[in-house]
Amino acid sequence: MSEPRVPASSRSAPPVIDLSGGANEPRPETNNRILIPPLRSAPEKPPGAQIAQLGGETMGTVWTARIVVRDETEAIRWQALIEEELERIIALFSPWERNSEISRFNGAPEGTWALSDAFWTVLTRALELADDTNGAVDPTLGSLVDLWGFGPPGRRSPLLPLPEDHEVEAARSKSGWMRLRLNVDARAAVQPGGLKLDLSGIAKGHAVDLISLRLAREGATSHLFEIGGELKGVGVKPDGRPWWVELEKTVGLETPRTIAALYGLAVATSGEARRQFVHGGQTYSHTIDGRTGRPVTNGMVSASVLHDSAMVADALATALTVLGPEEGLDHAEHAGIAALMVHRTDDGLVEQMSPALVAMLDVGRE
Repeated sequence: MSEPRVPASSRSAPPVIDLSGGANEPRPETNNRILIPPLRSAPEKPPGAQIAQLGGETMGTVWTARIVVRDETEAIRWQALIEEELERIIALFSPWERNSEISRFNGAPEGTWALSDAFWTVLTRALELADDTNGAVDPTLGSLVDLWGFGPPGRRSPLLPLPEDHEVEAARSKSGWMRLRLNVDARAAVQPGGLKLDLSGIAKGHAVDLISLRLAREGATSHLFEIGGELKGVGVKPDGRPWWVELEKTVGLETPRTIAALYGLAVATSGEARRQFVHGGQTYSHTIDGRTGRPVTNGMVSASVLHDSAMVADALATALTVLGPEEGLDHAEHAGIAALMVHRTDDGLVEQMSPALVAMLDVGRE
């Protein structure tokens, strides 16, 4: 949630309720690369014959939903449900909201502070992923995010010099996932003083998972939900076909489009195009490497990850960006992560696919 602030509720934007279907949806043509996940079970019959397209603003970006419905009344119900859930998530994880749970912890004095069940769940999962990736996922980099102009204090002025070494080291001294202690019995986190959490690399994915789960639980068993380019598909469309989505394509990379069937699957992308600033002719990504305290400079342009969980895909896409082309691909291979990575070399852009992604490739028409 490190994007510029927008109103906390998507009710600030007029709801988009379009029952016209998916005229703009990507189609799996013969000149595209098609990703088909393993089919674990036969799809259920969709609950209606129309597709409602809903949308609004949240977390500094936009959300969209395509939901199979019976009528417009049902579509209005899903719009309200999504907005309700988004308000709850922002109240937990948005550092731009002064009274959010994350803001209260970040501003708290030294001590042990009880966390809500929802916050505890996300934070502990982030720490598990930090352990799995040796810190490439790190939920404690709020001070560094602020220093580089990607947090609530706002963008760094182009008139200012880049952060000096002593500033970076000062922010690093207040950061680091291994500094964060938990009291498991009390479901509490220990604030050592000055540590700032930043869950922007996992909270949007968590929101996608949470809303998708609630939609399915309450009867919207066929839908495609997205926040800022992170998507999850559940069920199939009224014609029995899956939700087709195109993985983000890097400008200047001469490769076919990559189209994925999101059947019980999520996709998230991290990369320099998401948010950046230019200083002295050099581009600085919003992705911070906690090991150096600086934006990544390993040549990574983007990393897309497909996973059952949007939250995990979100975090792993960031992790692969931090790890870089060689270490990232090696981690994806050993961990069985389905990933599409692009990095920059002296000879141009290079694309890499992990073995788990290659295993999903299918050739030809649907």
